[in-house]
Amino acid sequence: MAYVIGEDCVACGTCIDECPVGAISEGDIYSINPDECTECGTCADACPSGAISQG
Repeated sequence: MAYVIGEDCVACGTCIDECPVGAISEGDIYSINPDECTECGTCADACPSGAISQG
């Protein structure tokens, strides 16, 4: 199951640089494209606000 970014996201940009497949998009709250996410978990490990989890 792909990772998702919750409402705790502060749009800091840390996760974007960590995603090896470029599945994360910027916005007020960032989002992860479930069709591109490889479920590696790198983004969740990098997120300083703990806003990313497996959906």
